[in-house]
Amino acid sequence: MDSGGTYKYFGLVGLCLVLFLAYRVGIVVYNLYVHPLARVPGPRLYAASNIPYAWALIGGKWTYTLKDLHDKYGPVVRFAPDDVSFISAGAWKAIYGHRTGGEPNFEKDRRLYRGSKTDTRSILVAGDADHSRMRRSLAHAFSEKALRGQEDIMQGYIGLLVKRMREIASSSSSPTSPAAAVVDLAKWYNFTTFDLIGDLAFGEPFGCLQSGGYHPWVAMIFGGFKLSAFNQARKRFPWLMPLTQHFLPKRLLTQQGQHFQMSFDKAKGRAVSGVKDREDFMSYILRHNDERGLTPDEIGENSNILIVAGSETTASLLSGTTYYLLRNPDTYKRLVAEIRSSFDKESDINLVAVGNLKYLLACLDEGLRLYPPVPSALGRNVAAGGKEIEGFFIPENTTVSVPHWPAYHSEYNFHRADDFCPQRWLGDAEFANDNKDVLQPFQFGPRNCLGKSLAYAEMRLILARMLWNFDLELQPQSVGWEKQLIFNFWEKGPMYVKVIPRRLD
Repeated sequence: MDSGGTYKYFGLVGLCLVLFLAYRVGIVVYNLYVHPLARVPGPRLYAASNIPYAWALIGGKWTYTLKDLHDKYGPVVRFAPDDVSFISAGAWKAIYGHRTGGEPNFEKDRRLYRGSKTDTRSILVAGDADHSRMRRSLAHAFSEKALRGQEDIMQGYIGLLVKRMREIASSSSSPTSPAAAVVDLAKWYNFTTFDLIGDLAFGEPFGCLQSGGYHPWVAMIFGGFKLSAFNQARKRFPWLMPLTQHFLPKRLLTQQGQHFQMSFDKAKGRAVSGVKDREDFMSYILRHNDERGLTPDEIGENSNILIVAGSETTASLLSGTTYYLLRNPDTYKRLVAEIRSSFDKESDINLVAVGNLKYLLACLDEGLRLYPPVPSALGRNVAAGGKEIEGFFIPENTTVSVPHWPAYHSEYNFHRADDFCPQRWLGDAEFANDNKDVLQPFQFGPRNCLGKSLAYAEMRLILARMLWNFDLELQPQSVGWEKQLIFNFWEKGPMYVKVIPRRLD
């Protein structure tokens, strides 16, 4: 190429670069000053570009950053060019609630959800008609009747947890040292809920409690949380998707594919067995699977959702509640006294009885507030025509949400927001002005969590039986355990607790 051609080439490149930069600057100016959301409070840096949000997201610190933004700017915050966060109780109804008069529901922000193994959508991302059909079919497995039938299965695995704790404590005893052991209780809660959900979903446990370790399938699930956060961030920049694809960890992608395949294989095996008289999820699906029921692919897609939603969330709540109880000795002692004075023997602790333990329920509600199992937000896209939400007109296609942890830790909603105070749920006058309706850990509206009753049953029974059988002491190295990274779910570290078997003779 001669010098004239070289100059023309570099001149063309330079012109393209200038035009690209001018285009990007134009977008920033539009976002800051012309965009319909320009008057919504929030930091200009976040309004200008998706980069600050995406960076905090993949670093696991976004939820904490958002809380700081709400503290500074108020209950409504624009945190990206087309995203607005709300932390008020009224926003739950406006964003997630049932619609009237033919008004369309807000669709889920699909950037939050991973792909599927087949072309079939799970209940998480199905359209309204398919969602209603799937929910109707799955609801049988989560009914009060089903819950009563599943109690024996639950009690069996909780009993195994208690047995394993006693065995470990006994193995650590000596003539000069009574039975006691330091265990990672957060991990053992996960063992229990994964074994339980494996049995309820597929008719067999993962064997975590028996082995004292994670089944390979369970272990691979945790890596998917980080992968989902990275995918959410990269979807903010569609034009970079082909490039960022190369930065996705191959190991995590492989594990996600294996999780999908194993879910399908297990679900298919359980469905083919044809057993309908066992009190697990599949038996109810098979009993009611008429022409409006679930297809084989839908059963598979929903099974891999049930494994995570039915285990990790309950284990996280139990871990968080136990941690805060042990950090607040007076509260811990009061709950222990309630449980042990209510039952003469352990076999009396059943679903009906634990539902009458008011202080236990208050402690779990406070645990859900301070340590919600899903601390982040599940966004919705505003429907055509826009919507007035909490005093602001929000245009269509804006992503709006109520983030759990920031809303529940805000002094705007709760007095002594960072303190563990179960009495706030028992009518204590000190907390009379709390905006308690903002607490919606199982979501709100027509797409709220189907497994809410099952989760409450598990957490009540597990915590009651653990505190009836053992004295618990948080170990010094686990003080500050709650300071964790968040990739949609908590990245829980070890929670070391001394487990001291209670003498029952």
